[in-house]
Amino acid sequence: MKRLLLLTLTAIFIVSLTIAALPTTSAHADGCLDNPNTGGCRAGLPVLQYQTLLDEMLLHKEPDVRPLPPNEPEISRFAFRRLSNPNGTEVFNAPNGTVIRTIAAGFNYVSVEGQQDGWIKINEGEWVRESDTAVTRPSSFSGVFVNPDSKYTMAWIVYPVKPAVAPGYAENPDAQRLEKYTRVNIFATVVVNGYNWYLIGPDAWVKQIYVGKVLFIDRPEGVKGRWFAVDLFEQVLVAYENDTPVFATLISSGLPEWSTNEGTFQSWTRLRNGPMSGAEGQTDFYSLENVPWTLYFDNSISIHGTYWHDGFGYRHSHGCVNMSITDSHWVYKWSEDGGYTLPFVHVWSSGEYRGE
Repeated sequence: MKRLLLLTLTAIFIVSLTIAALPTTSAHADGCLDNPNTGGCRAGLPVLQYQTLLDEMLLHKEPDVRPLPPNEPEISRFAFRRLSNPNGTEVFNAPNGTVIRTIAAGFNYVSVEGQQDGWIKINEGEWVRESDTAVTRPSSFSGVFVNPDSKYTMAWIVYPVKPAVAPGYAENPDAQRLEKYTRVNIFATVVVNGYNWYLIGPDAWVKQIYVGKVLFIDRPEGVKGRWFAVDLFEQVLVAYENDTPVFATLISSGLPEWSTNEGTFQSWTRLRNGPMSGAEGQTDFYSLENVPWTLYFDNSISIHGTYWHDGFGYRHSHGCVNMSITDSHWVYKWSEDGGYTLPFVHVWSSGEYRGE
């Protein structure tokens, strides 16, 4: 993800290599990083190590997962309008009618209940000018059903990038660009100046700031049934049935000013939809109608569907765990269908942010 691991560096430049699902191997491959494809080196690794990995990369080109199909009926229900007037939005009692209130400028979305000659009906007896709104469409992103016995760690690309030919190098201009939400396997990890670099394919390395990894954990004490683990460092949620991981997806947790609390929580209520607002009178004021598929677990903090951004894999919220519409619907229904209407949510971090 878009951060660094806190590491104690005993030298300016330290390189270590671990190979997923194979015996851990340390490689002091400084020479290979300086000359990644000469002198017994390939792609920044000793050629024998690389050749072993190459066979694996050709056998496991894609992660061993099954995608959750985008829920188009649900996505279509949330084609809302953003209030875009920087001076605030006047609300009228009818088209060309009387102003009855003003919605302050901020991060505000409204549902469309009707349209008439350049006017948008947002509630009974409430209309706004269509010119004060902007059309939005929710993200079509969705997570995956995982295989707990997969040989390699799966990850998503969270920002478009062209892989480098070796760890620590610039993007290869001749490489195919990996688009956001591309799924990849991680075959090896090399640390260069405090950053993880991941080998995701032949001659293809990406820096950790472009990646969100799926990591599995042990079930916390006292937790049972269907529960959720939220990794703040990787910005990934994993759904578990007791000790078995079932589903994984990218999320967006709280920004540094409103960081999501770590800990183990039992959700205390669930709502199919409802309004959310906060920071009234401040520059970060927000007002959101019909926030769907909500599981409250830490006072006012919840897991919920998100129709207003497509930035999953990065922190984005005022503390809640943002999910796509498709994913939040699945999480809500899956926990409910299993008889766990108030499931546990374990919030943890696989690393520490050192910078953005």
